[in-house]
Amino acid sequence: MDKFVIRKAKNVEEIVDSLPESSEPCTSTKHKSKTPSDQCRKRRKYQEEFIKYGFTCSTVNDVDHPQCVICSEVLAHESMKPGKMQRHLETRHPACVEKPIDFFRRKEKELQIQKRTLAQQTQITANALKASYEVAYLIAQSKKPHTIGETLIKPAAELCVGPCMFLAFIRYTFDGKMHEEMLFCSVLEGTCTGSEIFNKLDTRLKEMQLSWDNCVGICTDGAGAMVGKNKGLKAKVLEVAPHVKFTHCIIHRESLASKALDSELNSVLKGAIKIVNHIKSRPVTSRLLATLCNEMGSQHKALLFHTEVRWLSRGKALGRLYELREEVHSLLKESKSEFAHHLTDPDWLSKLAYLACIFERLNMLNLSLQGPNTNILTMNEKIDAFVKKLDRWAERVEQGNVEMFPELDEHLEENGLSLGNLKTHITGHLHGLLEQFHKYFPKEMQPELYDWIRQPFTETRSNLPTKLEDALLELSSDRTFKTLFSSSTLPEFWIAVAEEYRELSGVAMDVLLPFGSTYLCEQTFSTVTYMKNKYRSRLDVEDDLRVAVSNIRPQITLLCTEKQVHPSH
Repeated sequence: MDKFVIRKAKNVEEIVDSLPESSEPCTSTKHKSKTPSDQCRKRRKYQEEFIKYGFTCSTVNDVDHPQCVICSEVLAHESMKPGKMQRHLETRHPACVEKPIDFFRRKEKELQIQKRTLAQQTQITANALKASYEVAYLIAQSKKPHTIGETLIKPAAELCVGPCMFLAFIRYTFDGKMHEEMLFCSVLEGTCTGSEIFNKLDTRLKEMQLSWDNCVGICTDGAGAMVGKNKGLKAKVLEVAPHVKFTHCIIHRESLASKALDSELNSVLKGAIKIVNHIKSRPVTSRLLATLCNEMGSQHKALLFHTEVRWLSRGKALGRLYELREEVHSLLKESKSEFAHHLTDPDWLSKLAYLACIFERLNMLNLSLQGPNTNILTMNEKIDAFVKKLDRWAERVEQGNVEMFPELDEHLEENGLSLGNLKTHITGHLHGLLEQFHKYFPKEMQPELYDWIRQPFTETRSNLPTKLEDALLELSSDRTFKTLFSSSTLPEFWIAVAEEYRELSGVAMDVLLPFGSTYLCEQTFSTVTYMKNKYRSRLDVEDDLRVAVSNIRPQITLLCTEKQVHPSH
């Protein structure tokens, strides 16, 4: 019976003596309790190959968890197994089982963007809450009533921040020509949602006695409040005018497509920006650089800041840095800067020369898309031509030819360098640009379908209805209009033929009339910035702005008749 009775040991020695000879001491690793560090070593780690199951990694309390890139669901750490992730994909998203890995990578990028956006919004809310406490603290310290926050501080803060400006331009035909004028400039209050923007636009159109039936198309930037399918301006407009065609600004899309860079070239870009900021942020260093450039006979004497929101900033900043590379190197070497070694590295300088060249080409494309009286056809033709150039440039680089990049070609020749590994980075970047341009400019609009608009006397075959095609054949045989076509612009020609071929002219003008970019709005916002400065912060800018940007001269005689003349006393 003794072996079934649990006797209480009196001391530690008895416990040790009672253990079998084969037992190990309590200090053995085998019997030691697991520490947090031991548990961490046994945790599963996320692997890149898990993306093929549609999962990325989400870290919660320093522990990796699988997160579905389709539904954003975060699973338990124990689900970091291929079988469980495969089961989730097959049961929850059966339509995505056969999708290629690029599909899941694209979804992963979209998920990361959503996370960053949410984090930014949360940070903004947290900063606003902190600011409210800071203001309350200052009010209490100054022994003022807290109502002053609503009556004085809040209005003053809104005045300093400035209201949201809603700017609209209109393109119309009058007196045989196509005109562009500012429709209105109005202040938006509140959250500036798509509904609020539509209500403001609809109200102003009714005040001016304009009908949505006469609207052909609307061009906006890519903001969610503008192009949202459910609550954006686009959704609200299509409810009242389903025939209206929306266009995402071609210049904005070109700017977005040109941002594609691999890690190597992006590190060179960031290094160049750091060099520029290092010099420009120090007045003494900037003055020393200007003196050095003057002594060395340089054409320019200062570097240019890079600003992300400015379309041409990147190319200009890189081009100026490459131009003044020797002067900048001498200055940085003398001051023993950590950035000086970049300007003596042949590989880094080669990449800088390439970036300066390619962004100069992108700037030239951007400038060619700007300007008044542009139409979607000509702008798409320029984009198509640049895409073909990118493809051809990639082929030439593969063959070792970089003549289309003169700065890079000159740098390689002067220093006796070869393309080497740089060839891989350049071709990769050019192919990346091609991919981005195809993404932002899909082949939805076939240019050849509108050849009859560009050349109505040579392109008589089209996909037009029978009635309009017959009208086009009649027009192509009219020698009077053929003479007019050679001496007028494309919009002017199709406006002129409206009297005899109204339906055919209407179809052509529906293509030529819509804006292809928001260039006029961007240009006018620069004018607003100049006019409404800190000395005129309370100016109601609409009337002055209309006179500043309009080509129409006011009818001063008519204005005088509406006023009573006051004789002098």
